[in-house]
Amino acid sequence: KSLSLIGQEYNSLMAEATADIVELLEPKPQCFGISLSSTSISNEGKNDKDKYKSAQTAMDIVLGRGGDQAVIRQNDIYKFFGGRAQEVEKRTKVKARVVAHALENLIKESSKVMIMGHMNPDIDAMGSSIGVYRIAKSLGKNAYIITSNTPTLQSFKESLLAEEPEYEDVLISKEVAEENIDEDTLLVIVDTHKNTYVESEEVVKKAKKIVVIDHHRRSADYIEDATLTFQEVYASSAAELVTELLQYTDVNVELKKIEAESLYAGIMMDTKSFTFKTGVRTFEAAAYLRRCGVDIIKVKKWFQSDLQSFNIIADIVKSAEIVNESIAIAIYDKEKAKDVSLICAKAADELLTINDVTASFVLGNTGDKICISGRSIGDINVQVILEKLGGGGHITLAGAQVEGMTQEEVKQELINRINEYFTEIS
Repeated sequence: KSLSLIGQEYNSLMAEATADIVELLEPKPQCFGISLSSTSISNEGKNDKDKYKSAQTAMDIVLGRGGDQAVIRQNDIYKFFGGRAQEVEKRTKVKARVVAHALENLIKESSKVMIMGHMNPDIDAMGSSIGVYRIAKSLGKNAYIITSNTPTLQSFKESLLAEEPEYEDVLISKEVAEENIDEDTLLVIVDTHKNTYVESEEVVKKAKKIVVIDHHRRSADYIEDATLTFQEVYASSAAELVTELLQYTDVNVELKKIEAESLYAGIMMDTKSFTFKTGVRTFEAAAYLRRCGVDIIKVKKWFQSDLQSFNIIADIVKSAEIVNESIAIAIYDKEKAKDVSLICAKAADELLTINDVTASFVLGNTGDKICISGRSIGDINVQVILEKLGGGGHITLAGAQVEGMTQEEVKQELINRINEYFTEIS
């Protein structure tokens, strides 16, 4: 059967992976693609051209996840293998410059701009949205940020509205956005690229022009019809990417102090105070924001926990158990508690401070779903593990939400996935 080859070098490791994957496919694959470090295989399509396009789409996803892996596509389902290497930071900023100019042109051609992050937005999503908002306003366009009332952002929003009252009319609900979006509206999505994880899927469906700015490894349910995509998995945060765009726009963008602080907070949160996933460009972005007048002490206060939350986190850490010698798993067993996701995330971070713990997972009950926060110091890819439970993220930071199962069932499923992970790499 005919095969279409992409690329000129076939890495021996990928050759072995391809041989293993081919055995899993029935019927046998019709087309596969090869890059320097990745392989994609697909048997979808009526003819060779369709199969080539299917394999190329799969390859785009692989490269959007950082490369160093193989993927098979069968019956609209993707299966990933490998992808455990750390992402390599890109030294050139050519793409950032090109994207900045393209984003400017798209904003100029639109009647208004709507900006949206992911569900239950964090400070990275909010800070990135504010950065894009300031670009749009500098170009003389009306812009709005779609957000929801999230306890994790309560302290920040109070500071934002106190210092800049204009945001009273800028922050809108998804219901208002769904009513007012039209064909000439530019929708900018930050800190996510997944159709199922945006603040409003209805807004995405109605939008005709979409820009995606994200730093997560690409998932199979990514937004395919985006006009412009700036997805760099090496970046520490979406705030880092937006900060680079701010520096390369033709229009002179003057960030207000609280806006610079929101972007700085986004970088600070996703890097755990500049500890994980930081590169030269991360510090360059932080330096730019510092020159804009960032008050580091004020930003630090946004991350403080009250005494009650701190005691809860301490109890979660105390109850943790160790599996596979170095992975900590803990459960927050209070159902429908306030700030479940935030507490689980902080507890997972705290578990990494324990000697010999290389990865941590904390499970919480939101009422209708079981949320999982995964963290790693880099030796273990928590994204690969949680992806098998419907989640995603990065090598060092990932999350998932599971429906239709109890906490104990999810915990056992998680342990099974962890065992699979170690079996695959052994």
